[in-house]
Amino acid sequence: MTTLLVIAKEPRPGRVKTRLTPPFSPAQAAALAEASLADTLDAVAAAPAARRVLVLDGDPGPWLPPGFDVVPQCAGGLDERLADAFAHCSGPALLIGMDTPQVTPALLTVDFAECDAYFGAAEDGGFWALGLAAPDPALLRGVPMSTPETGAVQRRRLVAAGLRVGDLPRLRDVDTAADAAAVAALVPHGRFAALLARCTAHSGTGRR
Repeated sequence: MTTLLVIAKEPRPGRVKTRLTPPFSPAQAAALAEASLADTLDAVAAAPAARRVLVLDGDPGPWLPPGFDVVPQCAGGLDERLADAFAHCSGPALLIGMDTPQVTPALLTVDFAECDAYFGAAEDGGFWALGLAAPDPALLRGVPMSTPETGAVQRRRLVAAGLRVGDLPRLRDVDTAADAAAVAALVPHGRFAALLARCTAHSGTGRR
């Protein structure tokens, strides 16, 4: 069975979701990040897994459900931190982040019988999920992160290694206020959507 990895930052004002400010305040942006993370962790908790691991920059809070091992992120760039996350696994693993609160347990239920890797492209050119039947940190190190080509480069890296790659549905990350509104519309009953509605009403976003 697969290990499910979530790489995340502690949702503190000024450290997360800075592209949401403006229109939201740093405190609102951090609260939205926490809601996104909580919805994500709920989906992971409901998906079948051999182990659930939160790879965290910071300290866990009340948003962390039971059943997760918490390990600290290593130092270095994002490619190094993603690579190190896989180093905590000895078997098949699927890694996701905290920016896709629309993720479902079904999306996280993968079968490596037909694939050596799973790749979930993000609409901004990155990726929201990466699964490896045999985790190898070298597959991530050196991939340029946070660029419009990140996803394409990472997927080519998998193919060049001779891996059979299965593609997961393309999802939209929450980076901007427009992203937040679009994603919340997909999951209107989640924590993220409920909090976004309150923040929007308070900040006046959406009023003309």
